[in-house]
Amino acid sequence: MTAHERRSPLRGEIWWAHFDSDEQDKNRPAVIVSTNERNAHPRADTVLAIPLSTSVHKLGPWHLLLRAGETGLREDSVAWAEHVSAVAKDELMGPVAGHRPLTNTQICRLAGLVRTAMGCVD
Repeated sequence: MTAHERRSPLRGEIWWAHFDSDEQDKNRPAVIVSTNERNAHPRADTVLAIPLSTSVHKLGPWHLLLRAGETGLREDSVAWAEHVSAVAKDELMGPVAGHRPLTNTQICRLAGLVRTAMGCVD
């Protein structure tokens, strides 16, 4: 992977990332939710990402269940919308092998769940 590819993930892609809230050496899959324009901007050091977990038994009102058949991941996963974060591009390890990017509809559902997590329910 070239440095340019590492620095310009696409919206909806699932990348290995390190989140400050995780253990020091732990990396987890995360869906990139920021726009491609922002992701590719030469002065943008971060992307917006939502971490994924395979703990699908702990679903809350701000979680989106992603079936393995939808994502191409080995297991069903949960997107934790309440943990949307700005992740430094340097903390992105690379795309998760074999994944299928999330659709615009799925990303917009995640945006609605972020609003729920913030208490902005209509």
